This record gives sequence, structure tokens and C-alpha cells, in this order.
Amino acid sequence: MQTTTPTHYELRFQSLFDSGRGFSFPCDSQGHVDLDGLGDRARDSYLYARAVVGLELATPAVQASSFH
Repeated sequence: MQTTTPTHYELRFQSLFDSGRGFSFPCDSQGHVDLDGLGDRARDSYLYARAVVGLELATPAVQASSFH
């Protein structure tokens, strides 16, 4: 019997200047982040990341994740 592990996703904002830096947030398969499910600090970071796309961060990408 094969069990299926649910796939989790994250929305990743990669730094334009430092490939080892960026932000990631749990999301659905379409890249929608549940703002109500984020803590205050994570929500502030998400809003900041969205505001600096193209200036400091690349366009976000949805990736499969091990977030739970």
C-alpha cells in the first residue's frame, strides 16, 4: 500500500545581489500566501518582500517545500 504525502509549497523571493539570501513563505500551489496565518513579523517581511521586487528581490517563484 502506497501512502501519498501531501505536497507543501513555499513562495520564494531570491535576493538580486546575494544568491544565499531571500525570503520564503508557506503558500498554496498557486502561490497564494495566507496573511492571516502568518505571525506579525512574517507578515511584515512578506509585505516588505513584495514591495521591493525588482529593486532588491527577484520575482517570487512557487516551489515544493518541506514546510509543515
